[in-house]
Amino acid sequence: MTSHVTSLDAWDEARASEIIADLKGRDGPLLPILHAVQQAFGCVPEAAEPLIAAALNITRAEVHGVVTFYHDFRREPAGRHVLRVCRAEACQSMGADALVAHLERSLGLRCGETSADGQITVEAVYCLGLCAVAPSAILDGAVVGRLNERKLDTLMNTLAAGAKR
Repeated sequence: MTSHVTSLDAWDEARASEIIADLKGRDGPLLPILHAVQQAFGCVPEAAEPLIAAALNITRAEVHGVVTFYHDFRREPAGRHVLRVCRAEACQSMGADALVAHLERSLGLRCGETSADGQITVEAVYCLGLCAVAPSAILDGAVVGRLNERKLDTLMNTLAAGAKR
């Protein structure tokens, strides 16, 4: 199997077809294909759905349903940093909604959006399984628990300082 990514590439149907061909013989190939396409292109472009569906002999609706069901898949490339804030019940009960409102005000964007400078994408997720340290989030794959406004501001300021270097 070939490596699927060296850096994020612009959409390339031939490259996507190669990725699909490399992985379609696996057991349960849909999720590995979607992950590999996203790794290569930074997202799962809508144009990839019919290619995947045809290769796996499933409907485009089935592919679309999986892409839109799982919060790990996105339609547009994410920012340099991704903050996933848990909005499930345990985190809500510990103040997650107020934190999200604070975050949206301070960054000037809403959940699901990427900052204009491409530095941060904020995503709402529904249960990270971190209820014991609610409210919680994941920043670039690292767990952040017991969030409050001060801790959130410190994280965002650290990212901003890194971007200026």
